[in-house]
Amino acid sequence: MPRERGEKVVATNRKARHDYTIEDTFEAGLVLTGTEVKSLRAGRASLVDGYGYIDGGEAWLDAVHIPEFNQGSWNNHPVRRKRKMLLHKHEILKIHNKVKEGGYTLVPLRLYFSDGKAKVELAVAKGKREYDKRQTLRERTDKREADRAMGTHRNLGD
Repeated sequence: MPRERGEKVVATNRKARHDYTIEDTFEAGLVLTGTEVKSLRAGRASLVDGYGYIDGGEAWLDAVHIPEFNQGSWNNHPVRRKRKMLLHKHEILKIHNKVKEGGYTLVPLRLYFSDGKAKVELAVAKGKREYDKRQTLRERTDKREADRAMGTHRNLGD
């Protein structure tokens, strides 16, 4: 059987970029059971309520929803269990120091397979206030309108 190549995205947390200001991102491996991997390969997962934390020098991912595998038997996994993340020690220390500062949290952005291995993209993020969200939305709208105006201006000049 040939090895898997490339990247296959299973789930993304689109709301995270809306609710948080992303400071730094990390890629972490996941310790999973067999039925969890099979559910992920079927493209079934949700990162909506997920969060990460550091406990005892280890990184953990909690509240990520990976549904039970349909053909699984009595040894199916719990749907929302905490899962260990695989990171280098210096990355764990960097994350721990940033989160300990206060105001920062560890949010999963993407769950994907990279060359056949399950990975999660984590972000050290700071929560946005309501007015920050409105300002970001306004800036995005203004940029889109400016690009649209520049595009029509270019077409008229031809």
